[in-house]
Amino acid sequence: MVLLSFDIEEFDMPLEYKGEISFENQISISQNGLERILDILKKHKAKATFFSTVVFAENSKHLIERLLNEGHELASHTWFHSDFEETHLKESKDRLEELFSTKVTGLRMPRMMPVSKNAVEDAGYSYNSSINPTFLPGRYNNLKVSRTYFKEGKVTQIPASVSPNFRIPLFWLSFHNFPLSFYKKLASDTLKKDNYLNIYFHPWEFAEIKDDAFKLPGFTVKNSGKDMVERFDEFISWLKSKNYSFGTFQEFQKQFKS
Repeated sequence: MVLLSFDIEEFDMPLEYKGEISFENQISISQNGLERILDILKKHKAKATFFSTVVFAENSKHLIERLLNEGHELASHTWFHSDFEETHLKESKDRLEELFSTKVTGLRMPRMMPVSKNAVEDAGYSYNSSINPTFLPGRYNNLKVSRTYFKEGKVTQIPASVSPNFRIPLFWLSFHNFPLSFYKKLASDTLKKDNYLNIYFHPWEFAEIKDDAFKLPGFTVKNSGKDMVERFDEFISWLKSKNYSFGTFQEFQKQFKS
């Protein structure tokens, strides 16, 4: 099973690089990208899970309703993308459920930040996908964490996929910067070894973000916008040609619980 997931959030990454972007532009860029993602998934009849901040969800109700109506899963990306308090775990879950009358069972922390496993369990989540089990200087050092899903108390931890050898991450930056043929090879190796693939992206990757005012480094905008749409469409077509199935995290949990 392929677990496609998208962290749908206010596009505040330019602020990390001392760039300029208005809040309205943060939301509209992510909305534009999300529409493109949903169109691709609809074309291929592929299910996915969307981890949303409350801020993005409150400003994009029509798109959240669309993704739910098209059979996708809504999960929590906490309340804000760049501000976190532990109380946001339960508050964001409750607010998303209230807004969209859907059961929210999953969490992904913004920027894959570490979070107390007890707090996640207390907030009522059944799974957490906030670990990238690799080493990335200045960001992650999780080489001792299991590559594949594991139970921690009542919560199932579902780390992002890395290759069986050398733990090469298959996250969004790899997809943009590796040759697509090499990325497909890593994905194929991981699927053969683990029987599933957990990869994540963001809506703004599918939008036009090559703006000098954003001051984004080249490796973050490479193959973005329409190039990303074409690249992602080709990748999904390739996965389908290999007869892999697509599922939500909730469906994946049910599969290995049974």
